[in-house]
Amino acid sequence: MGKKIGILLENRFIEREVFYYQSFFEAEGFEPVFLTRLWGQPRLTFKGLEYQAEASADHSFEELTDADLAEYAAVIVPAGYVADYLLYTEKPGDVSPAGLFLQRVMAKPEIIKGFICHSLWLAGPIKESFTGRRVTCHNNILSHVRNAGLEYIDQDVVVDGDLITARTGGHHGIFAKTILANLK
Repeated sequence: MGKKIGILLENRFIEREVFYYQSFFEAEGFEPVFLTRLWGQPRLTFKGLEYQAEASADHSFEELTDADLAEYAAVIVPAGYVADYLLYTEKPGDVSPAGLFLQRVMAKPEIIKGFICHSLWLAGPIKESFTGRRVTCHNNILSHVRNAGLEYIDQDVVVDGDLITARTGGHHGIFAKTILANLK
C-alpha cells in the first residue's frame, strides 16, 4: 500500500477541512500531497473560502503515471468549490483533466477514493466509473448524483468498498477517520 494521501486542491476550498486532512493523515504516518492542475506552472497557490487562507500545490495530477499512483493509499476530493473548478475543460463536452484523472483512480481498487459534500459533481462526466455505487452527498447535488447513476444513501458517511463518501464538509473528521480505518 502506498503512503501518500492525495488531496485535490483548487480555489475556494474549506480551510478547516483541507488543513485537517493534512495534519490528521501526517500524524498517522501518511504523506499528504496537494494535487491540482498546474497549467504548466511549477506551483499554484489557492485561497480558501471562509478565511482566504492560502494553500499551495506543486504536484499535477495530469502528470502522475501508474507507477506514481501506486504510491497513493487514497485520493480525496474535498468540499467547497474544488470540484466545480476542477470540472473546467477548454472544449465544451470534453471530460476535464481532473475527470480523466479520477477515472484512472476509480479503476484502481487498491486506492481508497474519498468524496465529500459537493465533490461528486465530478462524477457526472465520468458516470461509467460510478454507476451503481452507493454514496452520500450534500442535499444540493442529490439530482446530480442520481443522474450520474449513483445510489444515494441518506447517511452522514457511506462506505462502498474502496469508495467513501460524506454528506457535508462539516463531516470531515469522521470522513477522515473512516478513510483511515479502511486503509488499515
